[in-house]
Amino acid sequence: MNQPPSAPKIPALVLAGGLGTRLRPITDSVPKCLVPIRGVPLLEFWMQELVRSGVDRVTVNTHHLPEPVRAYLLDVSQRLGIDAREFYEKTLLGSAGTVAANRGLCDDADCCLIIYADNLSDIHVDDLVSFHRSHDQPMTMVLFHTSRPRSCGIATLDDSQRIVEFIEKPEHPTSNLANGGIYVLSREAYREMADLKAFDLGFDVLPRFVGRMKGYIHEGLHLDIGNLDALEQAQTIAQDYLGSRLFAGVSGGST
Repeated sequence: MNQPPSAPKIPALVLAGGLGTRLRPITDSVPKCLVPIRGVPLLEFWMQELVRSGVDRVTVNTHHLPEPVRAYLLDVSQRLGIDAREFYEKTLLGSAGTVAANRGLCDDADCCLIIYADNLSDIHVDDLVSFHRSHDQPMTMVLFHTSRPRSCGIATLDDSQRIVEFIEKPEHPTSNLANGGIYVLSREAYREMADLKAFDLGFDVLPRFVGRMKGYIHEGLHLDIGNLDALEQAQTIAQDYLGSRLFAGVSGGST
């Protein structure tokens, strides 16, 4: 259900500039964020969900094969009525570097979203934002249960869902709650993150917010489309999770 017109609007930064080397040969000709899942570009899942949740402005960073992403953003802006903007990086800046280069993203909003485009998720972004606005911490991180904690950023929570430890790819994980690559930040926290002028969110930035962010545990579908095996899995299960929300009657754009 869409938010009412009076609901506060928030912007989103969608990180989509990666090379997608583990998805070759597909990504030799298709940018990772437009790899199709059951015929629907991966980025379309996020655009549909952001529009449904009341997000009115999205900035998408590009690098590898930017032209088809540029065409997609023009199409989705016209088709869904969302202000979808490109931020081209001639040289990849890193996840934190992209935030630093877009410091003004949240200047006219009380909070904003950062999303990694290469995750396929059935999360409800409006519920996530409502959770963020229900507590007094400057940041919320989406978490999911993983069977491979050594390959993820791992968080430990206290009884109030405050993140009291975060370690990127720990040798000895203390939990199986993994960073889902989706964050809600206050305007001040976003500016603080940008002003660090760091390279990688997981290694360089998120540990600095330990004790000042809460974890939002997502129990549904959350799959990193990082390799061909994950893509094959997504093709099998996507419609079961997302059929009623996306596949019925949605063309997926012009890609």
